[in-house]
Amino acid sequence: MEIYEFTLGTIPLVMSIPHVGEYIPPDTEAQMTSAAAEIGDTDWYLDRLYKDSATLGLHVLKATHSRYVIDLNRAPDNVSLYPGQNVTELVPTSTFAEAPLYPAGQNPEDAEIARRLEIFWHPYHTRLRETLTELKDKFGYAILFDCHSIKSVVPRFFDGRLPDFNLGTAAGKSCAIDLRDKLSEALSGDGRYTLAVDGRFKGGYITRQYGDPNNNIHAFQLELSTATYMDEEPAFAWREDLANQVKPSLIRMLEVAADWRPA
Repeated sequence: MEIYEFTLGTIPLVMSIPHVGEYIPPDTEAQMTSAAAEIGDTDWYLDRLYKDSATLGLHVLKATHSRYVIDLNRAPDNVSLYPGQNVTELVPTSTFAEAPLYPAGQNPEDAEIARRLEIFWHPYHTRLRETLTELKDKFGYAILFDCHSIKSVVPRFFDGRLPDFNLGTAAGKSCAIDLRDKLSEALSGDGRYTLAVDGRFKGGYITRQYGDPNNNIHAFQLELSTATYMDEEPAFAWREDLANQVKPSLIRMLEVAADWRPA
């Protein structure tokens, strides 16, 4: 299986979906607990949810392998972006619910982590980096949308219920403030959904690593509550009724990004 799928677009906007993959290679899964087989922390259905955005001409890079194999939105040296908080690792050893992904004493060792970096992590990031560079060279700027979703209630990561839309720009450091404001306005347009800007989810490694507004590469993340488009418990069913309600806000956000130009 390919490490990622890449769809070529026509405009300087890239959508990265690093956690939508579901595949765990059999030799890796054989080392793991039954909790891994549930792949419950997948960013479910995001490619389906954003499918209509293809008409805008954006480029799409999406992972095929599960985040349980390796987390493409973590630093390669596993340094935490949220110091002092309870987070999952580059190669996760537990689920969001803190169920172990490996039998006791059998977490992946350094050599195995290095192998997964080489096989899975680096190719995704090479493709992303090269695409942004090509777009910047061609258009004079590039915009990266890092696309995520998460259950509305995850006590390990945050108290209470997460807002529906969580826009992250590394506290305004990963994209122009003007773009952040326009995206925020687009997401809050119809008043149906709750919104946080640079709250609990300020953007992960991808947003912070590639967002460089001084060099005209602008990056933002949206962490979407899965309650807005699917059932949050197994079997994690897609909800067409909910998805149809939330799609217009998401498309409006991407239309703003596609239309925006740096000053």
